[in-house]
Amino acid sequence: MKLLSVDIGTGTQDVFLLDTELSVENGYKLILPSPTLMIHKKLRRAAQERCDVLLTGKLMGGGPSGWGAQNHIRAGLKVYATPEAAQTLDDDLDAVREQGVVVVSVDEATALPGNVERIEMRDFDFASLKKAFALFDISLDNLAAVCVAVFDHGAAPSGVSDRKFRFDYLNRCIHAKNKLSTFAYRSKNIPAIMTRLQAVADSASDLRCPLIVMDTAPAAVLGATLDPVTQTHEHGLFVNVGNMHTLAFRLGAGGIEGVFEHHTGFLDQAHLEELLLDFAAGTLTNESVYGSHGHGALIYSKEPLPMDHEDFNLVVTGPRRGMLQGSPLKPYYAVPYGDMMVSGCFGLLRAAAGLLPEHGEAILNALQGKSVARAPWELV
Repeated sequence: MKLLSVDIGTGTQDVFLLDTELSVENGYKLILPSPTLMIHKKLRRAAQERCDVLLTGKLMGGGPSGWGAQNHIRAGLKVYATPEAAQTLDDDLDAVREQGVVVVSVDEATALPGNVERIEMRDFDFASLKKAFALFDISLDNLAAVCVAVFDHGAAPSGVSDRKFRFDYLNRCIHAKNKLSTFAYRSKNIPAIMTRLQAVADSASDLRCPLIVMDTAPAAVLGATLDPVTQTHEHGLFVNVGNMHTLAFRLGAGGIEGVFEHHTGFLDQAHLEELLLDFAAGTLTNESVYGSHGHGALIYSKEPLPMDHEDFNLVVTGPRRGMLQGSPLKPYYAVPYGDMMVSGCFGLLRAAAGLLPEHGEAILNALQGKSVARAPWELV
């Protein structure tokens, strides 16, 4: 049985193919440029060639793609966008127009001159991944499931902060099911407000297998918990230092004891350490995080979390984990199955085990090393 997992961030998209006939360590993986970074590169080339562009396709991750569009306009070139693609830049299409983007209908887009370069927006491109694996004679036919993680602010109503909107959503999820897998869904159960998750599902409409979608940071933290070293303490402080967002969870026997999220670009080591210490003490407030340009904080247990373990106090993952290098908090850099970069993929697979009861036991056995694992050449 094979399951494809794809963790889509701002810098990279990390791909892991679980084959239950192989050990996890022998699973095939790819670390590729993120879709939003690829859009940025296409926009930069179009600017160099002095071409106007049309953005079509789906809502997707912003950041580099949005910066590329803004640079294009500043260069005196036109950026057209269909409504769905335009929501990548802002959920409010009037705000997109204020940025200088010309929002056009599908019919109007078709009528644009042929010298306007068409750029398709999407986070998940199964056809391209299938081609990439096929180059190495690896088939993605007959998958048991595909699992995809993206970061989703959700579609906040007009006048509502997307940071506050996301944290209200996180709070509801945790109250509904107090475990990290609460942020994972089968595609048919995606909440209507989570428009980026839904756009992933729309991009994968031709899949012939179940699709699981999940928020990126909880997926990475869930993956980090699969490192056996992180399971040596009854309680744990886990932080995913991503390229754009930093999210931390307090975890205990009862599940999630607290969570906070901030924009990584507004943090340095000292500020992050201060947040983590207050978080462990149970004194971190939503107002202090939100007021410093973060998303917010939710504290479900104000009981102080001991930070005086002899071995380590803090579990760290994420592409910018080096921010805590040498910290007196004694960070432990989680390496589930020997590879931090696909922690999110492992977390996706762990969540999928609960959402796919027909495959749950096989997935868990593979992750726990209990399946009959053959060497790759034995499957050829």
